[in-house]
Amino acid sequence: MAVTDVTGGSAGRGPRGPWRNWAGNVAARPARAAAPASTEELAAAVRAAAADGLKVKAAGTGHSFTPAAVTDGLLIRPERLTGIRRIDRAAGTVTVAAGTPLKHLNQALSAHGLSLTNMGDIMEQTVSGATSTGTHGTGRDSASLAAQITALELVTADGSVLRCSATENPDVFAGARLGLGALGVVSELTFAVEPEFLLTAREEPMPFDEVTGRFDELVAENEHFEFYWFPHTGNCNTKRNNRSQGPAAPPGRVSAWVEDELLSNGVFQVACAVGRAVPAAIPGIAKLSSRALSARTYTDIPYKVFTSPRRVRFVEMEYALPREAAVEALGELKALVERSDFRVSFPVEVRTAPADDIALSTASGRDTVYLAVHMYRGTPHQAYFGAAERIMTAHEGRPHWGKLHTRDAAYLAAVYPRFGEFTALRDRLDPERRFANGYLRQVLGE
Repeated sequence: MAVTDVTGGSAGRGPRGPWRNWAGNVAARPARAAAPASTEELAAAVRAAAADGLKVKAAGTGHSFTPAAVTDGLLIRPERLTGIRRIDRAAGTVTVAAGTPLKHLNQALSAHGLSLTNMGDIMEQTVSGATSTGTHGTGRDSASLAAQITALELVTADGSVLRCSATENPDVFAGARLGLGALGVVSELTFAVEPEFLLTAREEPMPFDEVTGRFDELVAENEHFEFYWFPHTGNCNTKRNNRSQGPAAPPGRVSAWVEDELLSNGVFQVACAVGRAVPAAIPGIAKLSSRALSARTYTDIPYKVFTSPRRVRFVEMEYALPREAAVEALGELKALVERSDFRVSFPVEVRTAPADDIALSTASGRDTVYLAVHMYRGTPHQAYFGAAERIMTAHEGRPHWGKLHTRDAAYLAAVYPRFGEFTALRDRLDPERRFANGYLRQVLGE
């Protein structure tokens, strides 16, 4: 196992210095870092940290905007705890080491003719980082990544290894599927998978008033529906993904490059940089951007439809609201932008999820709509995010655990019916708060 004392430089890229997240808004300077290659090495690292009185946190690839992975103690690095451990075709499951990036999992599953049922729109995160913070896509019937977990392995505060599923330590399983790193360090995860299938994606511009007027219909008629509203305009871009009998008809190489790289990343990067330098130009840029993406339809395997490259760096806040609040809250957000002097270069993303049974899932116990606001990295975002947050909390919104917000344990206890169940589990598994940090003190209390 690689264990390093940290004294300077960049721990995110090597053995020294502060670890930084993807957006660059969070840094940590741990006393030491470890890169275990097995569950046994991970457990040994936790025991050694406990003996030395160090706190312990695990980092993924840093795609959270919150300081969920920050520690001044031992930072567990994911890069050697990777790979598929077992595929059980009869059970329809795959077991994977916790540090495995989603992109590697998706590629390996595809090579075996298998797929996850649903996924988010990027795949750079590790499987444990994504599930522990509640990463989700959009779905009428299929839920978040954490809801697709059937079993997991957890290294607890005393260095013991706990196997959890619906039948083995079910009380721990109920919380640890989405555990925020508060219950221990996840060492492996087992996901439900199915034979690989095809999805037909239909992307189409649509006026804001039409999307919101037809929102319930569009969600009900499609397995996966989402849309982006471009602030300062009445324009949206919609995406409908549904299973297909085929044949596969992926985007042409040139058209895919134009849409996904040139427009969505290259030109958008320039537009955001111009907007940061000259904020008054943003409404005009938004009108051009919202008209640049044209309608297209294509059919491909799931991860190539669900996910897309995101190279323009940003900060983000996302709230989960009761599904029935979707149109009202979005209308309030649009009115906010129109009456304010905010200049917003990033579109607002709208997705849905069915209710699930995970204690700290943002969709716990209720059908959910997600509203996500973004700002280009380096652009002042606090006033816009703060005003948007007031709209979200007025609708009993639940903040995404890995995205910016200001909520505390008192607020969260009121909007999560099973909040007390999770904190009681934490008291039992980590009474000395070996896995605590400032973020967990904020959202879970002492």
